[in-house]
Amino acid sequence: MELVFATHNKNKMAEIKALLPKNIKLLSLDDIGCTEDIPETADTIDGNAILKAEYVRRRYGYDCFADDTGLEVEALAGAPGVFSARFAGDEKNDEANVQKLLKHLEGKSDRRAQFKTVIALNLKDNENLFTGICKGEILEERRGAKGFGYDPVFRPEGKEQSFAEMDMGEKAAVSHRGKAFRELIAYLSQ
Repeated sequence: MELVFATHNKNKMAEIKALLPKNIKLLSLDDIGCTEDIPETADTIDGNAILKAEYVRRRYGYDCFADDTGLEVEALAGAPGVFSARFAGDEKNDEANVQKLLKHLEGKSDRRAQFKTVIALNLKDNENLFTGICKGEILEERRGAKGFGYDPVFRPEGKEQSFAEMDMGEKAAVSHRGKAFRELIAYLSQ
């Protein structure tokens, strides 16, 4: 089976390829020649995942899945949420996003947060959604050099390490994306 994962993000591709059964050939947006930015204009994480999967299906004709992920911080009323990638501006700068988040949380004792991933799968004109949530907290300072995005400041519940201190396998076992993708994989395996 050939499936497009609607992303240009090489880190996400590597993370997901490691989880997929070998009989599924995973293609990125780069692999299918999609170089344009797919509009993410929905006001929910679910909505953005659906928009991206529909875009690839309509424009390129491939079965496709797309994900959208947001970091929802309790003390910030769920922000940055759907704006996680652009929290500090349209240039999607991980370092600036983390900086802004830590600044907003200065002096706050409630550091509870969760990552939420929603995957929209368009397969043979049927749409399905898969959701993964990982609860945890925002650390006061960066820890670790692995991962990407908010990984250095997010510690999942029940763990001593931040996501950025975990190897890919450890992270995938507990992460929001890992949970959502296990649901997707279970569905594709039927």
